[in-house]
Amino acid sequence: MKWTDSQRIAEELFDQYPDVDPKTIRFTDLYDWILKLDGFNDDPSKCGERILEAIQLAWIEEAE
Repeated sequence: MKWTDSQRIAEELFDQYPDVDPKTIRFTDLYDWILKLDGFNDDPSKCGERILEAIQLAWIEEAE
């Protein structure tokens, strides 16, 4: 997975952290959790706030 795979990342996070409300997650935690996902293999320095926002929004949609 790459940073641009926001929907797939969101689905993985939803499966891995089913009790977490994605509306309340801090970006620092979100960033760390993404880096720990199996299959994630992108450069950590390529991530910015806009990417994390897109992933968070996709996760919110997945949770609803």
